[in-house]
Amino acid sequence: MKKILLIALICCMAHTLSFAQQEKTDLWEGNQFYRELDYIKSQEAYNKALSKAPANPLANYNMGNAEFRLNKYEDAIKRYDNAIANSKGKAEREKAFYNKGVAFTRQKKLEESIAAYKEALKLDPKDQQARENLQKALLEKKEQDKKNEEKNKKDKEDKDKKEDKKQEDKKEKDDQQKQQPKEQQSKLSKQQVEQLLKALEQKEKDVQKRIQESNKSTSKPDKDW
Repeated sequence: MKKILLIALICCMAHTLSFAQQEKTDLWEGNQFYRELDYIKSQEAYNKALSKAPANPLANYNMGNAEFRLNKYEDAIKRYDNAIANSKGKAEREKAFYNKGVAFTRQKKLEESIAAYKEALKLDPKDQQARENLQKALLEKKEQDKKNEEKNKKDKEDKDKKEDKKQEDKKEKDDQQKQQPKEQQSKLSKQQVEQLLKALEQKEKDVQKRIQESNKSTSKPDKDW
């Protein structure tokens, strides 16, 4: 029984060693393709290594670099996160944070890149590139905030102008609607005035006529003297 267990253990160890050796071979091939700037083939090789050991920090880091070169920044960031989570060495984690910051910068995600560079500097305060990139990101963020503030201010002014114009147009329309009945009322009143004037003229003519007729009748004496 002990011999059977020993044989089984030896077979298992041999399989594990073979599996690990193949993983290293895939990583080596990926690195070779990466040096030759063939990022697609290097990505394929790293993917083979990761299929055998998904938590391998080096394979994740290298895969992230290949995806970064292919402008797959979101995918690269995920690989760097995996490398950070599974790596025990400060130097490896610092490099992953730094590259993560660069990937965020390429996407204009400045807040995220600033956070990544700060984490890299916590692990290695002497990393001059991380410090310079952090300063650039902070300056760019300041400019971005200024532009956004100016844009928001202009958008608000434009919105206020449109609202004021809308209110003015509404007031003008309301004034026109109020003015129309007055004009109609004014026209009616004028007609009434003209009719009234004509009626007064006619009445005055009638009075004058009666006066004239009365004068004619009183000019003759009732008796002769």
